[in-house]
Amino acid sequence: MQFYISTGFLETREILHIARAADSLGYDGLGLPDHVVNLADLHTPYPYTRNGDRRWKPFADWPDPWVLIGSLAQITNRLRFVTTVYVPALRNPYSAAKAIGTASLLADGRVELGIGVGWCREEFELLDQPFEHRGKRTEEMIELMRLLWQPGWTEFTGEFFQAPKLEMSPPAPPIPVYIGGLSDLALRRAARYDGWIGDLTTIDRALETADRIRRYRAAAELSMNDYTIMAPLTDAVTVADYARAESGGITHILTMPWMFYSGPAATTAEKIRDMERFRHDLKLDR
Repeated sequence: MQFYISTGFLETREILHIARAADSLGYDGLGLPDHVVNLADLHTPYPYTRNGDRRWKPFADWPDPWVLIGSLAQITNRLRFVTTVYVPALRNPYSAAKAIGTASLLADGRVELGIGVGWCREEFELLDQPFEHRGKRTEEMIELMRLLWQPGWTEFTGEFFQAPKLEMSPPAPPIPVYIGGLSDLALRRAARYDGWIGDLTTIDRALETADRIRRYRAAAELSMNDYTIMAPLTDAVTVADYARAESGGITHILTMPWMFYSGPAATTAEKIRDMERFRHDLKLDR
């Protein structure tokens, strides 16, 4: 099982210190969330809370993940970076492919593309992108971007995007694609790619999700070898908890160790101390 530090709602410059510490302490990766803007008023309910309210307060930092990864890659040696999650359908596929590919190149292939189809209609409208058919557009964007990241000439004809003969240099190292979402459609989509990223969830629910993905992949004659199931588990505390999750197919954990010790108001120094303590308590530093 691999452990990634979630950087959601941290101040942008603080992430630099957290990344250095995570790299030094032996963590496997860093999770980087994505939103372009945070609108004051929304009619669209947030889908991951019971009352539809957003989890963050106004003026929380949402740094561009690709600019941030380009910077973090220069101050780390082994840490991987995953977006949790990036919304391609909010963007032009060529600009997105260029940014993602450049970040992956600068990170020597340590980039993992976690994506979602998006939930905020108002953000789509602000960025002049259609909210409808965003799932199909996302899948087509992935297909197009994968071609753009390869060396040589590319041509593409899809339902939503067409590319004349062109090339995008420099080519990018291989970039695994993980799909976020909890709906059955999202899980079926995730089963066709390289992995799944969950939202805050219990061990039992994560194991149930892993089993569903396993069945979907089996039906498509796809194995679970090298398939990633990444989840932030809300009720995993002990070594036994994480062992149970791993035995059920959870391969990666997203976590904020300071939430177990110092709490959300922890200073940067306290967060780093708690990251070290977490590894010790779970016997990860052996």
